[in-house]
Amino acid sequence: MAEDSIDFDAPDLVARIEQLSQHQLDLLPFGVVLLDRRYVVQFYSATEARENGAIAPPLGRDFFEVSQFGGKRDFRDRLMRAKDDVPFDFELALPGNTANPRREVRIRAVSARGGGVWMFLERDQL
Repeated sequence: MAEDSIDFDAPDLVARIEQLSQHQLDLLPFGVVLLDRRYVVQFYSATEARENGAIAPPLGRDFFEVSQFGGKRDFRDRLMRAKDDVPFDFELALPGNTANPRREVRIRAVSARGGGVWMFLERDQL
């Protein structure tokens, strides 16, 4: 499956994502992050690292402790409510990170196997 055929808005996004290798996930035009049920980062794509300005992927760390985007408390609250209704698939837009606060981040959060969360992050082009 070609990376360019993966659409951020596809209803079957997770099914498509889970067929890709880590290298293919790194080539997607939007960020991909996989969190476990405790919000610990299990995967952090190269695209997300580049777009976010991360020096090193925060693997093994609590996403909400290391995240630098505005509105992360609202996102965490929404995610905690959604986890009561598995499966879930929701979207929200938040202000950008501290490196570029004017660049809005569109986040799609979708339930993953084992109680985790797939996060897909798409940013405005400035």
